[in-house]
This record gives sequence, C-alpha cells and structure tokens, in this order.
Amino acid sequence: MNHPAPMLLHGVADAAIADGLELHASVVIGCLALGLGWWALVGPLRRRHSWAEEPVGNARTVAWWLGVAVLFASLNGPLHALSDRFLFSAHMVQHILLMLVMPPLLLLGVPAWLIRRTLRHARVLQAARMLTHPGVAFLAYNLVFLGWHFPASYNAALLNHDLHIVQHLMFMAVAVMMWWPVIAPVAELERIPDGPLLMMYVFAFGIPSTILSAFITMSDSVLYQFYGLAPRISGLDPLEDQRLGGLIMWIPGMLILWAAITAIWFRWTREEYAEWRAEARQHAATAHG
Repeated sequence: MNHPAPMLLHGVADAAIADGLELHASVVIGCLALGLGWWALVGPLRRRHSWAEEPVGNARTVAWWLGVAVLFASLNGPLHALSDRFLFSAHMVQHILLMLVMPPLLLLGVPAWLIRRTLRHARVLQAARMLTHPGVAFLAYNLVFLGWHFPASYNAALLNHDLHIVQHLMFMAVAVMMWWPVIAPVAELERIPDGPLLMMYVFAFGIPSTILSAFITMSDSVLYQFYGLAPRISGLDPLEDQRLGGLIMWIPGMLILWAAITAIWFRWTREEYAEWRAEARQHAATAHG
C-alpha cells in the first residue's frame, strides 16, 4: 500500500486544524438568536406582559442551553471540519447530535405557556396539529432521513455548501416533528398517551435507520465517493471509515431511542401509580364514610 508523503499528511493535518478553529457566522448568529430570544421571552417579556407567574425552572433552563450548545458544537469546530471534509464517521456523529440529541433538549427547554401563546391563532394551531401528528412525523422523518442518505443526494450535499445547509435544516425540522409526540410539551397538540403504544412509536422510528446502518456497515464498497476521495487524516481507510459510521448510526442511535423508551415507561408507570393511589384513597374514604 502506498502511503502519502509525510509533508502531504502534515499539510492536510494543518488544514484540518485550521478548519476546526473556524466559526461559521450563520451558526453563531442562529445560536445567539435562539439563546437570547428564549431568555427574553421567559424573562423580561414574561414579566412585562404577565404571561406566566412562575419563572422557568432550572431543569428547563439547563435543557435549553445544553441544546443550543449541542447545536453550536455540531456545526462549528473540529466535528464540523472532520464531517465536511474528511470522515464519514464524524458526519454520522454530527447527524446523531442534530437529530437525536439537540431536538429533545430544546423541546424540554420550552415552557408549555410559551407554546400555547403561539397556538392562539386557529391557522397556526391547525398547522401545528398536522405537523406533529405521529403519522405525519413518522413519514416525514424517514423520507427525509433515508432520502438524504442515498449516495447521489449525500454526495451532492457535501459538494454544495448551500445544499448541505438545506439538508441539515431538513434533518432538524423533521427531528423536532418526530420528538414532539414523545416529549408532548402541551396537550393541545396531537399526542400518543404514555404507555406501550408510544413506546412502539419510538421503536418503529429506529427500524428504517437500523436497516440503513446495517447496509452501510456491511457494504463491501465505498458508497459515498466524496469520502472515498477525501484526504486520509486517520488510520482508517475509506471503507473502514464508512463501516465505523454505519456502526455509529446503528448502536449509539438505537441506544438513544431505547433511553427514550425507558423514560416513557417510567413516566407511564408513575402516572399509573399516581392514579392507583388516588383511587385507593377515594375508596378508603368512601369505606370509612
């Protein structure tokens, strides 16, 4: 096997480091808008307009800012540089963060009263109900996810920066739709009751990505030629990098979904136990009366 000259490898490494230190203005502006907009709405504007009496709790605050931090780190710095220029496996880490980590954190960080204020208009409520319907969310998420992972569309996005931005925006949008019935921040929008049906909904979301990741991992050829031609900055050849990326999509991705299923189970059993306690108390009060 022919190895690149040390000087060439050194130049590639220097370019990777330089890219890793670059901040993208659009991402910085977007994250600042999310952070400062949320702070203004739940703080000064809430108090000025008496939208809610109680301030946002610490848990929601941490969730929101952590979601913004994940978004910032995913689209800036070393991970973004490795994803955009060198490693398919790094790109899979980026997609997991953008689709399976950041959206639920942001949804957990938004108070219910703030969402309800945006749903006061009938047309907004109607559109929101359609977009967060479990069937629509399932279909949109999987069509977008699978569609963008066809080699032609995937390579096109890597070669065209504007198209790559569109890809990421679509990923994040359908991921919010997918996570909405799971987080269920407000009762006014479509939701699946906590219990086996909601757990099956989350499990079903992992089936198409599992099939795709298995296909990528077990492929004997490089599917994404952009990474096949990319400079090598690690000990992985293009096929090994692709297989590692498939495993990252497969195992950590499914573990996140299983964690969500576990959280739903605990939420469901807690609600069931609370209802049982209430019924037991009422029966005891009736018996003693």
